[in-house]
Amino acid sequence: MPKPKVYATHPLFEEARQILEAACDIEYWTNEERPPRDEVLRRVKDKEGLICLLTEKINDEFLRAAPKLRIAANVAVGFDNIDLDACTKRGVVATNTPGVLDETTADFAWTLMMAVARRLGEGEHLARSGNWKGWNLDQLCGSDVWGKTLGIVGFGRIGRAMARRALGFQMKVLYTDAVKAPADVVQALNAEYRDMNSLLAESDFISLHVPLTPETRGLFDAPKFYRMKPTAFLINTARGPVVDEAALVAALDAGKIAGAALDVYENEPFIHPGLKRPNVVLAPHLASASTETRTKMAVIAANNVVALFKGQMPPNMLNASVLKKA
Repeated sequence: MPKPKVYATHPLFEEARQILEAACDIEYWTNEERPPRDEVLRRVKDKEGLICLLTEKINDEFLRAAPKLRIAANVAVGFDNIDLDACTKRGVVATNTPGVLDETTADFAWTLMMAVARRLGEGEHLARSGNWKGWNLDQLCGSDVWGKTLGIVGFGRIGRAMARRALGFQMKVLYTDAVKAPADVVQALNAEYRDMNSLLAESDFISLHVPLTPETRGLFDAPKFYRMKPTAFLINTARGPVVDEAALVAALDAGKIAGAALDVYENEPFIHPGLKRPNVVLAPHLASASTETRTKMAVIAANNVVALFKGQMPPNMLNASVLKKA
């Protein structure tokens, strides 16, 4: 019996490749740059499975080009690149890779927070430039992190991992979320609930950990920035479109906030030119980029695909009704 044909828009890691190659006829995109849209559409015409990144839009156009497709496996927790309704209508299973990048992402959010507070980007640039004249009392003085107030927007797994780390820095932790956390969680993390406006007004650092939904798109707009402290910093490792970048630039220009540290952008890979300034730390979507975590993500995606072709329910289905109907 022939193996199911699968296309991966990235070469993946060896452990994931072994899983796929044992069960599937797998084809990989191996060029360094991301595959052009027309190339992806050409390659999926005869494929039953797809392993993709957030950069690939799985919509009606894509599904029409892939009439044999049975599963689209995202190597990511987020899945706003996948039109779930369109997939469900066509009987295509969609999956993601939750639960493996929480701690790594929280680590990186802290990396960004420390970097922007202590002006690490500026200092690193100075040290490399050859223009550093030596230590001085007021040279590149930044802001302390310990003992400050951390506001967490979105108190799911990653938000709570942020709060755990804040305990070691003796920070006051505030959170806001559509659903209040259980009392035992709040107590263990020494966190306090605030509505959004109160959190904005009280926090020295605001870290975003919400999914991208119609409700959160553009969540941080001009009024939000104007409610923040002028000494506060915004940290975003969630999704780029959660922040209105033009509004952020305007707030920075007006001195309404002290700075920002960003790993994700509204229109990746484009970065608003107004963000390229000393008090903004910019990273190229690195929050989950440890070898261990990215390997686990690829393995989960591979196992999702293989499970479907073995007649099993993939562990991380986003539209389980597809198989229930079948």
